[in-house]
Amino acid sequence: MTHTDDPAAARAARQLRRMRNFYAAGVALWAASSAWTTWDAPGSRPMWTSVLLLAVFAALLAMAWRWLRQLEPADATRPSHRAAFSGSPGRHALSKP
Repeated sequence: MTHTDDPAAARAARQLRRMRNFYAAGVALWAASSAWTTWDAPGSRPMWTSVLLLAVFAALLAMAWRWLRQLEPADATRPSHRAAFSGSPGRHALSKP
């Protein structure tokens, strides 16, 4: 059984997709807020707060994206990361007669 057959992994992937969308919206919101406060009051405390929250949401988005990539099944046309470095022939190797 692979991790893609696991119902808990499927639930985790769905939740990560929802959170990724939420974090992307947060990045867009705080980017706009940071741009606005930088234009309105450069160097002010609200500007630095917006920049900090932008960095937090960007980091959360990056982590959700990375974890989601790890949960996705490996592409059928290329070997998985583990098989690429194992030294054993993959599924696509020709069998010897």
